[in-house]
Amino acid sequence: MTASLRAVRALALLVGFYLMGAVLLALVGIADWLVFSLPWVTRSPYLVVTAVATSAALVVPILLGMFAFLLAGGRSAEEAGRPVTPHEQPELWAEVLEAARAAGTRPPEEVLLTEDLNAAVAERARLLGLLSGRRRLYLGVPLLAGLTVPRLRAVLAHEFGHFSNQDTQLAVVTMRGRAAVLHTVKAFRHAENGASVLVGRLYVRYAQLFLKVSQSTGRRQELAADQAAARRAGRDTTAAALRRMAVLDAAFDHYIDTYALMGDPVSALPPVGEFFGGFARMLAARDPQALAELAAARRTPRPSPYDSHPPITERVALIEALPDDGVAEDPAAPPASSLLRDQGRLSAELEESALSADARTMRRLDWPDLAMARAEADAIGWARPLLTAVRRSLHAAATREPGTTTPHGPAADDRAPEPGTTSPATAAPDPAPRPEAGEPGLEDVLNALDDGLLWMEIADRMPKPAQASRLTGRSARNFIRPALWDALAGLLHLHLIAQGAAHPDTGWSSRPGLALPDAWETGFDAALDAALADTPDTTPLRTLLALTPVPPKQPQPV
Repeated sequence: MTASLRAVRALALLVGFYLMGAVLLALVGIADWLVFSLPWVTRSPYLVVTAVATSAALVVPILLGMFAFLLAGGRSAEEAGRPVTPHEQPELWAEVLEAARAAGTRPPEEVLLTEDLNAAVAERARLLGLLSGRRRLYLGVPLLAGLTVPRLRAVLAHEFGHFSNQDTQLAVVTMRGRAAVLHTVKAFRHAENGASVLVGRLYVRYAQLFLKVSQSTGRRQELAADQAAARRAGRDTTAAALRRMAVLDAAFDHYIDTYALMGDPVSALPPVGEFFGGFARMLAARDPQALAELAAARRTPRPSPYDSHPPITERVALIEALPDDGVAEDPAAPPASSLLRDQGRLSAELEESALSADARTMRRLDWPDLAMARAEADAIGWARPLLTAVRRSLHAAATREPGTTTPHGPAADDRAPEPGTTSPATAAPDPAPRPEAGEPGLEDVLNALDDGLLWMEIADRMPKPAQASRLTGRSARNFIRPALWDALAGLLHLHLIAQGAAHPDTGWSSRPGLALPDAWETGFDAALDAALADTPDTTPLRTLLALTPVPPKQPQPV
C-alpha cells in the first residue's frame, strides 16, 4: 500500500472517530423511541424518569467526546508556557523564523517557553485536522540549556519539517488527527460514573485502532522530518542532537530528583530562578561520559504499539548513513540558552507557573545551605534508630540485677505495645525531628560498642522486618549491619556538623552531600567497618575524632 493510500485510510478512520459520536447519539435516540412507544412505560412515572436519566447519562459523555475532538489543539493548562515576543527575545525568534523559512512553511504565531525538556510545534487545527489553525512553538528552557545553537537548529528543522509536506498533505492531516484523538481520549481519564466509563472505553478502543493504522504514517513523518533536519543543520549535527536528547532526558530527571527537590524533606527550595536554572550548572560540571552513564542506567521503556516515533538508535543510524555533506559537528558551539535574554527573570517566571501554590510558599535557600540542610536531615533520620536502640539497651543494662546474663531478644522495656500502637522495634524512623534531649550522645554509643552491647542488645532493637527477626548468628549480623553502618555514619555526620568540621558540597559533578576533613575522607569507611565488626573496635573512630580540629568560637558582636 502506498503512502497516499495509507493516509487516505487513516483519514477515513479519523472521520469515523467523530461520526462515532453521532452514531451513538442516534442509537440512544432510537432506544428512547422504542422505550417510550411501550404503553406500560409511559403510564409509570418511575420508568419515565429512569429512562430519561439513563439517556442523559449516556448523552453527556458522548457530547463530551465530540466537543473534545473538535476543540483539540487548543491551549490547555498542561501545555501552558511563558510567551515571548520577537521584541523581547529577538535572537531566539530569528532562529525560529529562519527554521520555518528553510522548511518552506509558515512560522508560528507564538513561541512559548516551558519548564520541561521538549520542543514541539502545535496547531489548533479545524475541520478534523483538514484545515490548519493558529500555530505555536513550545521550547523547554532545560532543552535550551542542554543543546548548542547548531543542535537547536536541527531540532527546530525537525519540528517544522512535520509541516513541510515532504511526504503527502494527507500525512500532515493524519498527524494532526493523532493529536486530536489522543486529546479526546484524555477527556475520559477521570471518568467515574458507569456511563462515562462505558462511552470512554468505546472511544479508547476506536483510538487504539486509529493509532495502529496511522502508526506507519507517523513513523514516515518522523523520518522525513529527520531528513529535513539533516539538510538544514548537517548530518553529523542532527545525529548528535538526537543522541543528546536521549542523554538530556535522563539527566533532567536526575537533576529534578537529586537537586531541584533536594530540600523537599526540609520544606525548602533552591534560590528563586534556580529550580530549573540549576540544570545548566549540573550539565557544565559533568563530562559527556558522566551524562551518558545517567542515560545508560535508565531502564529502556518497552516499545508501544501506538508510538509514532521510531527508536532513537534507528533514527540516528539512518541519518549517519546519509552521504557526507561536509558540515562538521561543533560540540564547542555556544549553548542555545545564549539566545535568551534575561534568563534569570524567565526562570523565575517559569517557576511561578510550574510550581504548586504550596511549593511557592516554601523557604528559599542558597545551594550550599540547601545541601547542608538536607545532609543534616538525612543524618538525623539515619541516626535516630541507633540512638533509640542504644538508649533502650543502656536502660535495660542499668535495670538488670548485677551478675545476670545479658538476655537475647526483647528486654523488659520492649514489651508488646498496647493495641493500636506501633512497636518501636518495627516503626519506620522519622527523618524530620532532631534527636530528643536525653538521648545518648556519640561518646555513649561508642562506649556501648566497647562494652559488647552491639550484637547482644543494640542490634536486636534496630528496626527490621518481622521475617528478619528469625535470623540468628552471622546471618542476623550481616542483615542488620548496613542499617547500623548508615546510622553510625549519620551520628558521626551530626557530630562533625556540630563541630563545624563538615561543610556542604553541592556536588554538581557527583551528588550533593558533606565534605569531610581529609583524614575522615580517607579513613571513614574503614573506621566504621571496625566499629561494627563481629568484635567491635572503636579505636580507629576515636583516633579520627581526636584528630578532628574544633574551630575556635567566633566572638559575639556587642
